[in-house]
Amino acid sequence: MELAALLKVLAYPARLRLLSLVAAAEGGEACACDLVAPVGRSQPTVSHHLSTLVDAGLLSREKRGRWAWYRVVPERLAALQAALAP
Repeated sequence: MELAALLKVLAYPARLRLLSLVAAAEGGEACACDLVAPVGRSQPTVSHHLSTLVDAGLLSREKRGRWAWYRVVPERLAALQAALAP
C-alpha cells in the first residue's frame, strides 16, 4: 500500500486511537471487546475501523471464541515510521 493510502487510513482519529491502544496494550494484543469504550464509538463502528486497519496491514487479527484479538504488525509500523523519518 502506498504511503498516501496508508496515511488516509490513519487520517480517521478513531483509527489512529485504535492503533495506539493496540500498540500500548499489555501483552501486545487487545480484544475488540476492550476497545469500544475508550474510543467512544459503537461496537460495529469499532469493528469496521479495526477491519480497515487489518486490511491496511497495520494490525493482525486472531479469532478466539466469539471475540477477535488484535496485534500491531511491527514490520508495517516500522515501514511507516521509516517513511516519515527525516
